[in-house]
Amino acid sequence: MSILTFSEKRKDILFLLEESPKTLSEIKDYFDVRSPEILPRLKEMESANMIVRQDGMYRLTPLGKVSAVYYKPFLDTLTAIESNEDFWKNHDLTAIPDTLLNRIQDLKECRIVKNEHEYIYDSHKSFMDNVMTSTYFMGFASIFLPSFPKMFLEIARKKIPVYIIVTPNVFFKVKNEHSYEIEEFIGYKHTSLHVYDNAKVSFAVTDLFLSLSLFFKNGTFDPRSDLVGFDSSSIKWGEDLFKHYKDNSIEIKSI
Repeated sequence: MSILTFSEKRKDILFLLEESPKTLSEIKDYFDVRSPEILPRLKEMESANMIVRQDGMYRLTPLGKVSAVYYKPFLDTLTAIESNEDFWKNHDLTAIPDTLLNRIQDLKECRIVKNEHEYIYDSHKSFMDNVMTSTYFMGFASIFLPSFPKMFLEIARKKIPVYIIVTPNVFFKVKNEHSYEIEEFIGYKHTSLHVYDNAKVSFAVTDLFLSLSLFFKNGTFDPRSDLVGFDSSSIKWGEDLFKHYKDNSIEIKSI
């Protein structure tokens, strides 16, 4: 495997030929290089039994195909971890089930968004703009913000399906201070409210984005750093995280 890990070009050739066999001319055109620049890499991969040339076409060997299948998830996992290393290193990850941690490569396109105090209104407005143009909303809230009840009710009134999970502390806080909003919210057919035993996570996922917030390792919530992704893999990962909690929560149908 060192033949791949120590050369970006060989790695790129592997993934190019995984798509389909290519002629030397097609490979040169793809990388926009001359023969003397690419031929040594091709010969190295032939010697390692990664590729073979047959009838003027370079193609992957069985060993090359296996390498491509298993090497890309490995690279994606490294990318997901390294591109947001501080986020994963500084936060408590126990709220993320192992099945989803094992799919951390799905978050390789995510980036950290920091909410600086002087720009917190702008970040909230951007969040709301994305929510209001979404076709559904799923969220888990382990902290209480006074704006939450009104915000979720406003979304529901626009006939956007809204599914919310909260911790017991958040539920009793909302129930005591916003009972009217809860009654109206759970009265819609396109909404649901669930309670899950305490988990150190807050997140939102729609058809447009995923936003994930975690607690620091000392047990305090980090209100300023969100992991945000807009690609389909990140969104699917977020949907599966929501399903994990929803399947293990209790639905509130009346108060």
